[in-house]
Amino acid sequence: MPPKRKLATQSRSNADQPAWRERLRYFEAEQDALVRTIREFVEIESPSDNKPAADRMGRFLAERFAAFGGRPRVHPADDFGDNLQIDFPGRDPGRGFGGEKTKPVLLLGHFDTVYPQGTLATMPCHLADGRMHGPGVLDMKSGIALMLYAIEALRAWHSGLPRPVTVFLVSDEEVGSSSSRKITEALARESAAVLVLEPAAGLRGAVKTARKGVGDYTLTVKGVAAHAGLDPGKGHSAILELARQITAISKFNDLQRGVSVNPGVIRGGTRTNVIAAEATTEIDVRIKIAKQATNLDRKFRSLKPFDKRCTLAIEGGINRMPMERTAGVAALYKKAQAIAKQMDWKLEEAAVGGGSDGNFTAGIGIPTLDGMGGVGQGAHAVHEHIVVSELPRRALLLAGMIESI
Repeated sequence: MPPKRKLATQSRSNADQPAWRERLRYFEAEQDALVRTIREFVEIESPSDNKPAADRMGRFLAERFAAFGGRPRVHPADDFGDNLQIDFPGRDPGRGFGGEKTKPVLLLGHFDTVYPQGTLATMPCHLADGRMHGPGVLDMKSGIALMLYAIEALRAWHSGLPRPVTVFLVSDEEVGSSSSRKITEALARESAAVLVLEPAAGLRGAVKTARKGVGDYTLTVKGVAAHAGLDPGKGHSAILELARQITAISKFNDLQRGVSVNPGVIRGGTRTNVIAAEATTEIDVRIKIAKQATNLDRKFRSLKPFDKRCTLAIEGGINRMPMERTAGVAALYKKAQAIAKQMDWKLEEAAVGGGSDGNFTAGIGIPTLDGMGGVGQGAHAVHEHIVVSELPRRALLLAGMIESI
């Protein structure tokens, strides 16, 4: 745990700016401790589809955040790990006009990873050339550690947090957030703003002010089976029909407007000498703005069979609406830019194709800034890593944002 060193507190007056250089040195002094904490997190494997492993990670995180003054609350889940909420009270219970209760800042993230249990055996956590490698180190266990250290620094600097903070760590973000979405949205509605500790965009460390909406469709074709040698004319191939449907679906792509459609998985048939009675494709879709969802859904549900003896069934839809760059999102980015400028850092913004739980919070109108986490490359890949030297200023950026909202 970082020592509780006293530093200059932040003033909202231009005449009394915070001691940013001193604060940055604080986090630079904690860099090794931060790295050790990230390693601890990475070495507790927590695949989305392994509830016992994910729950072990959740319990460990609950203990760590409780040691930093948080009040853990577990939200049980049946099919995935339990989701974890940690509440930190503010130093002043009523800071707004009329003494009303100050809304918390919501720090949002996930502790599940895409890697199966046992990945550490072939992809060990290690340091090399100023980078830390390991499964989930970028996406997004380093982001969770940044939450922990930013909160502790603020408690040290202010003798308590300057405002309430809610941390919500979900167990199923990588597989759709089915058990956690409603809780995420409920907590966001109670919050002044949401800071998502997903990885930054690229090595330049940009925060994310827009994300595409994400969805999945499944198209199933049923045909008529027949012997491929004896009765080829009596069969109606589901595979052939599916191939023609995929060609039609490919025309839904409109990359210029940010719409992409990818049939990424195909299954069908039983044997080479049987005309296939069934075939299926699973399709990933991405949209840039919310109104594209209705149009795309209409196109999918309007598909008709080319072979009239085949039937089509379409399931699915958009799971995460786009995170659009609203006025609230832009205002948070402006605050982050101002904080970064104090460190002689030109903080950039980015719009990205992937989705996160920040899509949910932005989608219900809560100001959201994403990509506040670690800087690195290779999320979901064998070369996943973070740049260690970026950790101090990422921690300071997060601490400054919590103060300034």
